[in-house]
Amino acid sequence: MNLDVAFSPLIPLPGLIALAIAGGVVVLLCLLGRTRGAWLRAGALACLLLALANPSFTREDREPLTNVLPVVVDRSGSQTLNGRKGQTDAAREQLAQRLAGLPNTEVRWIEAGQDATSSDGTELFAALRDGVADVPPERIAGALFLTDGVVHDAPPDARSIGFSAPVHALITGRPDERDRRVALTLAPRFGIVGQTQKIGFRIDEVGPGLGGPAPVIVRRDGEEIQRLNATPGQVTTIDVPIVHPGVNFVEVEAEDAGGEITTVNNRAVLPIDGVREKLRVLLVSGEPHAGERTWRNLLKADASVDLVHFTILRPPEKQDGTPINELSLIAFPTRELFAQKIDEFDLIIFDRYARQGILPIVYFDNIARYVRNGGAVLVAGGPDYADPGSLFETPLAQVLPAEPMGGVIEREFRPTLSEVGRKHPVTRGLTGSETEPPSWAPWFRMVDSRLRGGEAVLDGPEDRPLLVLAREDKGRVAVLLSDHAWLWARGFDGGGPHVDLLRRLSHWLMKEPDLEEEALRARATGRTVTFERQTLKDEVSPVDVALPSGERRRVALAEAEPGLWRGVLETPELGLHRATDGTFTTLVNVGPPNPREFTEVASTDKRLQAVASATGGSVRRVQPDAGGDLDIPRVVPVSSGARASGADWIGVHQADASVVRGLGILPIFAGLLGLLLLIGSFAAAWAREGR
Repeated sequence: MNLDVAFSPLIPLPGLIALAIAGGVVVLLCLLGRTRGAWLRAGALACLLLALANPSFTREDREPLTNVLPVVVDRSGSQTLNGRKGQTDAAREQLAQRLAGLPNTEVRWIEAGQDATSSDGTELFAALRDGVADVPPERIAGALFLTDGVVHDAPPDARSIGFSAPVHALITGRPDERDRRVALTLAPRFGIVGQTQKIGFRIDEVGPGLGGPAPVIVRRDGEEIQRLNATPGQVTTIDVPIVHPGVNFVEVEAEDAGGEITTVNNRAVLPIDGVREKLRVLLVSGEPHAGERTWRNLLKADASVDLVHFTILRPPEKQDGTPINELSLIAFPTRELFAQKIDEFDLIIFDRYARQGILPIVYFDNIARYVRNGGAVLVAGGPDYADPGSLFETPLAQVLPAEPMGGVIEREFRPTLSEVGRKHPVTRGLTGSETEPPSWAPWFRMVDSRLRGGEAVLDGPEDRPLLVLAREDKGRVAVLLSDHAWLWARGFDGGGPHVDLLRRLSHWLMKEPDLEEEALRARATGRTVTFERQTLKDEVSPVDVALPSGERRRVALAEAEPGLWRGVLETPELGLHRATDGTFTTLVNVGPPNPREFTEVASTDKRLQAVASATGGSVRRVQPDAGGDLDIPRVVPVSSGARASGADWIGVHQADASVVRGLGILPIFAGLLGLLLLIGSFAAAWAREGR
């Protein structure tokens, strides 16, 4: 209980001060003039001023508050290495016994660092702030950290922790730990397909007995591409070829130095997105028709496509007497395109093109060879494909999968998905295909043909092939046996998914990875890995997954939709996972490519030293004593400003925080008591003066 005197003046304070000064002057004059009863008058005046000041006794009933001592226990990934987990558990148990006898103190245990997927590493101070967010700074007695010292959010300024009590750290692990790690110094995110990308790395080593060149293996997508020796502490750069679009996983792995606390950080993973330069497409339009600009408009709208377009407006047989020097037409550079620079194109499209004496037969041989060597050709045909001048009557027929039967079907029909087309990524899930027949506008003409190879993904009337896709050695070929796709582009009778269909078709021909009809893919969300098997088959094999530790898991796949099978794995590990179904292999990285938590794993007492010293705390290692028990220091209460650590003890503040539970107020000059004091003082002065 606290007893104090408080004042609540009945008049404004300046007025009270003025009265006090005037009264003081009157009393002084009375004393100087030796007036009878001057002292009694002074007393009466003082009582009046006190009454106007309205003094009162206040009594506070205070309840002392307990001190709060947060203890942050590091449960991060590095704490699972080299026996640190058992050491941490034993130290926690002993520390709890020491803290049990601490008077007037609430101990808060805070488990931190469990989120191993975080790219920010071990954040113990963030956990500390969250754990005491509801506690006023004056109630915090201090903070204890039980950790291996690998802390990534230790503040450079101790004032930022929000309180002034001492910070102590108990460090697990051994001071003589050995570790070798790979640190990336140059890590590009993108690379041009077909070119090399430069990456840089450095080998860092800590601990006794290390030094000398370290053998290093470089892999791309799991395939070894280079071996070399790297000098620790020096940056090494290498050139890595980017061989395909999408993610190219580059691994740099250093050999185990022997006796390391872990080899997890001996490998650094760098995902490089392979991007293509502009895809070069050659579009050759033959006989003018209503949909001539459909392909041009589609390809020009694609920012990734560099289009070269020629339209045959004046075939050699056209003779109208116009002098050559008066023609504004550009001569078709056949030799340059189909002999010298043909390999520079990713796709060649013939739109309603028929032999007109422009391309010599030998150039069609070049085109067929171009396909077999990895190129792509699309024939968008109309009646020209069934005429005697058809491209099928050239050496290009060697790679064309649809043979014209000599007739053209001219009647209304709606394109439909074939059985293969329901599974193929070019046509699967096209808007409107969910109904039978699809809710697409009709076409009115197609070439009657039969399959010589490949697969028909779209059918016309009587299940005749309408869109045929085929692989030819390293290249690809597609034949669209109708010139009425433009009806969808014009919105006739509601139109159809011409943009999706034609764009997917052209990108499949140019080997876009997402449109492969046979592929195994994987993606990670947190610790959940989803495997997808794209196939045209009716059954698929389970996926065999190799975890970073070498442990293997098997994942069964179930059909999610036609042509797409899916399975899920909840993985217990971070890092690069390899999956195979016996035919295809894929890689997926779980968590950050190079988790900061496992970058530097050697136990250290340096990172927390600055904060501990600035707050008067201490940093010491948790080591076994002579009896085998851990040497946990005593925890003793100390007053604010006193020394907070010793050889075998650490101190925590004992704050004087309290909360008011009751308040009593007793006015001195109120009521009968105040009245008697005032009357008595003035009566005494009057009586003395009247003698």
